[in-house]
Amino acid sequence: MTLAPDGTNWHQVTQPPDRTRDDRPDWSPDGSTIAFDRTDPRSGAARLWTVSTTGDGAQQIGQLCETGTADCANEDERAPAYSPDGKQLAFSRSWGALDPADKYQVQYSDLYLMSPDGTDVQRLTFLTNDKPYSGQVSNPSWSPDGKQLTFEYRTNATGQPANSRAIYVVAADGTGLRQLTPWELRAGDRANWSPDGTQILFTTYPAGRADAPGGGIYTVHPDGTAIGALTPAPSDVFYGAAAYAPDGKSIVFAQDPAGSGADLYTMRPDGTGIARLTHDRDAWLTRPAWGTAAVPPQPDGRASAQAQSRRWEEDEELQDE
Repeated sequence: MTLAPDGTNWHQVTQPPDRTRDDRPDWSPDGSTIAFDRTDPRSGAARLWTVSTTGDGAQQIGQLCETGTADCANEDERAPAYSPDGKQLAFSRSWGALDPADKYQVQYSDLYLMSPDGTDVQRLTFLTNDKPYSGQVSNPSWSPDGKQLTFEYRTNATGQPANSRAIYVVAADGTGLRQLTPWELRAGDRANWSPDGTQILFTTYPAGRADAPGGGIYTVHPDGTAIGALTPAPSDVFYGAAAYAPDGKSIVFAQDPAGSGADLYTMRPDGTGIARLTHDRDAWLTRPAWGTAAVPPQPDGRASAQAQSRRWEEDEELQDE
C-alpha cells in the first residue's frame, strides 16, 4: 500500500494471490520502483520482487539457487533494501536443512548484496557460517552515504544468548561487523538511519507473542553510544518499525494501543508531537517506508480494508518465545 504523508490517497500497489503476503517494501532512490518480498502461503518461503509505484510490471528477481551455485534447500530471500545510489539491493537469505528440534529454524542465515536485476550476488556476512541453527539475519538498512548497513540478528533457543535479538552494523564491503544494541533491549525489525547519518532509529520488542505490548522506539548513534527512548517506558502498547521522513523532520511508526490492529502515527524526531495518521482498526499497518513518488488518488481516497490488512512476518514464521 502507498498513501500520502497526511494519511490520504490510499493506493494498493501489488496484487498478491490469495493468502500470499507481500511485505517489507523499500523504494528505489528515484521513486520509480518498490522492492518487496512475497511469501508463499504453502511453503512459507519468501522471494524478492519489484513493482513500479503505479502497480505495473511486477516481477520476481531470480533467486540465488537458480544459478546452480548455491544450496537451494529451504531457501528464503527477503527484506530487500536499495542502496542510496540504487545500484545494489541488500537482502537476507536463509537456506539449508531444518533443525529437527525446531522446524522454523534453518541451518544458515546471512546478509547478501546484488544488483537490482539479480546479478552480481555477493555474500556480505558470515554470522551463521560456523554456527548453524543459531539464528536468523534480516531487515538490512543502508546508511545515507552507502558505506554501512544495519540489520537484525535474532537468535533461537540454541543461540548465544538464547531467544533474543539485536541490531548489528557492517561496512558495505563486509568488514567491521559489530553489535550495535545490547541484547537486553531486544531491538529488532528494520532499523532506519536519519538523513544526516547521525542517528539510527530502532524498535524494541518484549519476549512473547509477536504483537505483545511493552516495547518502544529508540535512537542510537552509529558508534553505539547515546541510546535514548523516544516513546514512554514502560509501555502498555505495541510499537512497530519506524522510519525518518526524507527531510529528517518527522518520524512515521506503527502503534497498536488497544490490541485490535496497528495504525500509523507520526512524531517529531525528539518523540514529541505524536499524531495519528491512519484510522482503521480492522487492519494491521506496519513497516512504513518513505518514498518520493506521487501517490495516485483513488475514487474514495483509500483502498478497501481487506486490501490494507497484511499481517507481518512473525505472526506465522516464528514461534512465540
